[in-house]
Amino acid sequence: MDRRQHRRTGRTVGAVGILLGLGAGATGCAGSGAAAEDVKGPGDPVTALHRAADALREAGSSKAGTSMEMATGGTRVTIRGRGVYDYRRRLGRLTVMLPEDPTGAAPHRPITELLAPGALYMKNRGAGVPADKWVRVETATLSDGNLVTGGATDPYAAAELLRGTREAILVGRTEVAGTPVRHYRGTADLGRAARYASAGHRASLAAAAKGFATAEVPFDAYLDDQGRIRKLRQRFSFANGRQKDTVAVASTLLLYDFGAPVDVRLPDAADIYAGRIAEGDSSGSG
Repeated sequence: MDRRQHRRTGRTVGAVGILLGLGAGATGCAGSGAAAEDVKGPGDPVTALHRAADALREAGSSKAGTSMEMATGGTRVTIRGRGVYDYRRRLGRLTVMLPEDPTGAAPHRPITELLAPGALYMKNRGAGVPADKWVRVETATLSDGNLVTGGATDPYAAAELLRGTREAILVGRTEVAGTPVRHYRGTADLGRAARYASAGHRASLAAAAKGFATAEVPFDAYLDDQGRIRKLRQRFSFANGRQKDTVAVASTLLLYDFGAPVDVRLPDAADIYAGRIAEGDSSGSG
């Protein structure tokens, strides 16, 4: 699949891709972990957020629920997903449900997504792709780094984005699904996150830093007493070239059942579709 093909498939799953029309982006730079100058002490909100991705890696795995809301031109679209994620292997599987078509068309089939370092695999993509084939997209070629393209933010990428936190406050103690958590509110910088991200997400976050209308990402994060993310809401903003306005996307992530078994196997080369994707397709699941 050539670079133009990646751009077509990267326009995304169903409603999000049709309305966003995201294109190719840039690659990233080196670096790993939070910078030494960022460490301000164990009780500091910024430090806790920088370490959230490491806490997930220590947890090993979890189940995940996702929700992505987009508002543009008075229209609001919500896409939901559910699945599992292995934080040590950076592999996840989500079943993504597209919203009902307002015209009353047949319901969209759920889309299966496999999340891997540097790649997104989609099945039931539609747009002329055979039902038994996968579409593979290199996330570094997407102008959003796949933070919104797939209709769900990769859980580990969302956590690594917090490595770019510049300022944050502790709002207070609360609960998420019965679990005591600390609620933090702050702003992360995508470029900074890319510098300190793991190798698998550097290029994607760097692409997002250049592709969004602003590299600043406001967020609300809820961490449990082990520093693990239980809930994370991030708000992205980018310029809609067609409408010449700004599109707002809110991604919400819920993590639970830490240690849950995860068996994610990436498709064989023979199972990946190498043909042409129908442009502008809005039928089925694509």
